[in-house]
Amino acid sequence: MAFGVALVLGAVACTKLGPDYQRPQLPTPPQYRFAEGVTQAESLADLPWWQVFDDPALQALAREAIANNLDLRIAAARVDELRARAGIVKSFLYPQVDGTASYSVIGASSTPEGQDATRQSGVFGFQLSWEWDLFGRIGRQHEAALATVLASEQGRRGVLVTLVGDVATSYFLLRQLDAQLAIARETLRINDETVLYFRNRLDGGVSNRLELDRIQALRSQTAAAIPQFEQQIAQVENAISLLLGRPPGPIARDQTKPLDVPPPAIPAGLPASLLERRPDVVEAEQLLVAANADIGAAKALFYPSIGLTAFGGGVAGDVATLLGGSGAVWSFGAGLLQPIYNAGRNQRNYEAVQAQFQQALAAYQKAALNGYREVADALVTIQKLADARVAREAGVTALQDASDLARSRYDSGLASYIEILTADQDLFQQQLLLADTRGAELRARAEFYRALGGGWQQP
Repeated sequence: MAFGVALVLGAVACTKLGPDYQRPQLPTPPQYRFAEGVTQAESLADLPWWQVFDDPALQALAREAIANNLDLRIAAARVDELRARAGIVKSFLYPQVDGTASYSVIGASSTPEGQDATRQSGVFGFQLSWEWDLFGRIGRQHEAALATVLASEQGRRGVLVTLVGDVATSYFLLRQLDAQLAIARETLRINDETVLYFRNRLDGGVSNRLELDRIQALRSQTAAAIPQFEQQIAQVENAISLLLGRPPGPIARDQTKPLDVPPPAIPAGLPASLLERRPDVVEAEQLLVAANADIGAAKALFYPSIGLTAFGGGVAGDVATLLGGSGAVWSFGAGLLQPIYNAGRNQRNYEAVQAQFQQALAAYQKAALNGYREVADALVTIQKLADARVAREAGVTALQDASDLARSRYDSGLASYIEILTADQDLFQQQLLLADTRGAELRARAEFYRALGGGWQQP
């Protein structure tokens, strides 16, 4: 009977107090700043990372990081925890049934009639308790818990986005350092040839000690750059190893592959789609949904709570004899609790959750605006780095020609050794700057893909 009453009451539509969630209006630009031409509906973020970064070594590193990264494991466990806690909140929407049994013995030291004063009794059965969520407090709490679970899912996805982005950025930095180390070693080889050339001229009496000393000093500057690049390479390899969840060690890659920048244009997509794509924006919105549901739960505390209890079972021993029945018993009850005075506790709680909603709203708006800013920053960075790369490529070509011409002029007696020194030093620095620009452009593309917040799904 008690279960039947509970089911009937559960079928009655409960009122959920508080506002239903509606996405707030945000200022959304029609297209991204620094986006050339008409913004396309398709976005680079619609592509999976293994298609965007067409490098087998990078793809292998990203897959290993996804499988073994410890931050990603922590985020996944966090999702499991919050999903379980949401299940705990949901359980309060249903009746709780407990099995119960008790046994007691009561005795007296003596009676006037001299009879046995010991009494034994036992009670056993099933007990039901249920809070009828008439005003939707538990329902709102469950709604908030589910939104928190979805927020944690986006938080996990955000960790995934950051992880693959960090792997790509570090990998491109590693490739840049490889290129700069190769430039330094090649320049050192040329410097060694130049030192040998001037030493032979000095031994032949057609040069002087000053020329040889200046050339050797230039060679020392180049040699000093090599251990610096080797140190940076080792540190970046160690950082990538941590992302891969393994001890520090070397990172496999093709060091002979040139550091080229992919030429195709990068569509940014429509700014409005960023609200649906970026994990941090979606996470902030789900936390806003949770804060909105908490308002309804706090408002429901002002209204009565109705509890139902029931028991069905039996009794044994002297109690059954006293009742004169067969030993089967049952009971049913209902109770109502209406808050009247608690020193403003419920009111302060309601004001607190409203303030939390305003915080969540501001955080959501900030996340969206920050997303637009990061995409715009990435776009202008890519454009300007491309311009700088073109200029530095022209500079390297000109300085390479100048270096060859200086040697030819020196052999003909038309120039001094200073021109060779200057040309070699300028060429070395310009080659390093060109490699740095190419690496920065690749890293900017990785940052742009991460700023768009999509495409990091696993194959």
